Amino acid sequence: MAEVKTMQQSWRWFGPEDPISLGHVRQAGATGVVTALHHIYDGRAWTPEDIATRKAMIAAAGLTWNVCESIPVPSSVKMRSGPWRQSIDAWKDSLANLGRAGIPTVCYNFMPVVDWTRTDLMFAMPSTGRALRFDLAEFVAYDAYVLKRAGAEHDYPDLLLERARAVLAEKTEAEIATLETNIIAGLPGGEDSYSREGIRDRIAAFDGITAADMRANLLAFLAEVVPVAAEVGVNLAIHPDDPPMPLFGLPRIVSTVSDAEAILDGVDHPANGLTLCAGSYGSRADNDVPTMVEAFGHRIHFVHLRNVSRDGNGSFTESDHLDGDVDMVAVIAALMREETRRAAADDDRPIPMRPDHGHLLGNDGERRSNPGYSYVGRLKGLAELRGVMKAVAALG
Repeated sequence: MAEVKTMQQSWRWFGPEDPISLGHVRQAGATGVVTALHHIYDGRAWTPEDIATRKAMIAAAGLTWNVCESIPVPSSVKMRSGPWRQSIDAWKDSLANLGRAGIPTVCYNFMPVVDWTRTDLMFAMPSTGRALRFDLAEFVAYDAYVLKRAGAEHDYPDLLLERARAVLAEKTEAEIATLETNIIAGLPGGEDSYSREGIRDRIAAFDGITAADMRANLLAFLAEVVPVAAEVGVNLAIHPDDPPMPLFGLPRIVSTVSDAEAILDGVDHPANGLTLCAGSYGSRADNDVPTMVEAFGHRIHFVHLRNVSRDGNGSFTESDHLDGDVDMVAVIAALMREETRRAAADDDRPIPMRPDHGHLLGNDGERRSNPGYSYVGRLKGLAELRGVMKAVAALG
């Protein structure tokens, strides 16, 4: 019987400006660092020198840069318009330089205009900790009645619009401003921050682009970058939409089991894989995350472990890692079965995982931290997840 393998414990770090130091990452017990050159987000290629500098910084702390999250995919690529050719070429250069530097996994996403999105960054939990939350009625209130996006009221059912109007009527101007900031001002890992006029313009640029168009553009992109990844020994891992539903009337094409199948089948190569974000996929009740691990395990190259409590109406709150509506123990057990299968097949590709997000706990509320990426909440999450991995391994 093959030895039961555990996943490679990792930690997201936003570079030298991150309030969490690499020393504290090491104290958390992680061995891998998930990071990117966040200061280079204008579409130009990352140079071997810049990559080497970041890698050496991580190595000096006794850690390994095991996942790049993320090389930004410009809107020109998603729309296949404007300077899309130059953008893909620069992306391929960055990918090749990462691979030659020994970075084995690259996570990326194909979400249009906005990256991961929340309406509340300080939602009060019964524990008195603070969580991230996405409230669909609040989002619709912003989209239809604050941003006043053209055609927004035609994208939602009347009952949801009625709820949105009621939500907005109860908010002060200061609360509306906070809601806007939460949605469009940019969250950690996202590369774009917008003004109200700016986001209107970016949304309008996608007019006429359907989900079928976006999927075709993604597959055309993958047809070019997957061979580069294979050549330099990199596994690509697309992150699901977060939340996994259309926002601002824009198509999102990495939200469901059928979406994942289309991506993997469309460019059927081992280097073309998935980031299994349990919280993103788990925000939809029709995504059975443990079953997805069983189905796609051989193409899962990276894992985000976080949990959500769904409200049943498209809204969700980020729960403790072992609570919520995703059976996290079953997810971890399925992932470790895949790790063990790989070991038996002499496949030395580990599955890097990281505790994604965490509640704002203790005195982290008194100091600067990135929303969802404070120290204590993720430390708690990693400890809980590590305990499950140890228990699963012990049970064989």
